[in-house]
Amino acid sequence: MQLNISGHHLDITDAIKQHSEEKLAKIKHHFDHVINVNMILGVDKDTQKAEATLHVSGADLFAKAESDNLYVSIDQMVNKLDAQIRKHKEKLNDHRKN
Repeated sequence: MQLNISGHHLDITDAIKQHSEEKLAKIKHHFDHVINVNMILGVDKDTQKAEATLHVSGADLFAKAESDNLYVSIDQMVNKLDAQIRKHKEKLNDHRKN
């Protein structure tokens, strides 16, 4: 899995990068066919934003989250992506049974 992290009005520190990688490992645990992840982290006044596009075999998944804390935004975004990846995996498995 290739991970690209960019910052919009924000410098990406090693701590932010490590936190993102640890959280995205949760997704890799559920679905092995993740090709790459493009993550954009940003600050807009008091709002911390995290958004990511996940390229998997057969689909592109997108999630976005905003909160007061960047780490909370990353966690919420990864939870949304995790739900989408589980739904995508169920669709693949159901399709193969028919």
